[in-house]
Amino acid sequence: MTGPGTGAALVGVVLVSHSARVAEAVADLAQGLAAGGPVVSVAAAGGTDDGGLGTSASRVLAAARAVDRGAGVALLADLGSSVLTVKALLLEDELPPDSRLVDAPFVEGAVAAVVAASTGAPVAQVAEAATEAYAYRKT
Repeated sequence: MTGPGTGAALVGVVLVSHSARVAEAVADLAQGLAAGGPVVSVAAAGGTDDGGLGTSASRVLAAARAVDRGAGVALLADLGSSVLTVKALLLEDELPPDSRLVDAPFVEGAVAAVVAASTGAPVAQVAEAATEAYAYRKT
């Protein structure tokens, strides 16, 4: 896949949650709100290997590999052990090149990341857009 006029691959996005249903719902929401641009690879990595609540390193790794198009992978995680799982995979150099854990609110950050990736932004700008979602106030 290529970004608008860049000829470069688009950044992939992985949503890591303790719940498969939450990860899938947020992925659907983010993709739906970013519609109209190039299709960005987004993968949900939620729950344990046996379908329970928790985090699975093998699911995260498979999701990251599935969305990797050579431009980097932005990973957003919901809670404690999902963050630790991504950090461990990064530390062990298991994830695709230019993968990064993004410190962002899960839902708002996911939408911002997918929208930014849809424009052909590099992984650093995708991460920055997701992080900026912390500034979105609701009051």
